Amino acid sequence: MKTRIILSSALLAVSALTTATAWADGSPVGLWKNIDDATGKPKALIRITESDGELKGKIEKLFRPAEEDQNPKCVKCEGALKDQPIIGMTILSGLKKDGDEYNGGQILDPANGKLYKSKLTVVEDGKKLNVRGYIGMPMLGRTQTWVREE
Repeated sequence: MKTRIILSSALLAVSALTTATAWADGSPVGLWKNIDDATGKPKALIRITESDGELKGKIEKLFRPAEEDQNPKCVKCEGALKDQPIIGMTILSGLKKDGDEYNGGQILDPANGKLYKSKLTVVEDGKKLNVRGYIGMPMLGRTQTWVREE
C-alpha cells in the first residue's frame, strides 16, 4: 500500500512538472476550454498532445444544456467519423511548429461535419490559444480563443 502511494505521488509530480514545463515554454500541449466565438460560452474541453512534432486535439468533455444529449454523435460528419461519438473524437490534427505558430493542420467542426485548414498561436504566456479554421487562405476563416485549463 505504501509503495502504491509513493508511486502515485511520483506520477502526479511528473505529470504536474510536464504540464508546467509545457505551459512555461509556450507549448499548446495540455487541456483547453474552447470558447464559442459567436456566443462567448464554453463549448468543450480539448486535450492537445504532441507526437513526432505533430499536434492532435481530442474532445474530452462537452458543455451542453441539461436537456440536450450529453453524448452526441457526429451526424453531419462523413466517412469513418459519421455517427461516431463526439466525445473522444480527434478534431485537430497535422499541426507542426512554424516559428511562433503551428500550421499545416486541419480542424473538424462537429456541428457541421466540415474539415477546415487550421493554424494556432499560443498567446498570453501560454494561457490562451488562438485557433483559426479557414478555407483556402487564413484570412477566409474564423478564430476561436481557447483558455488553458491546467
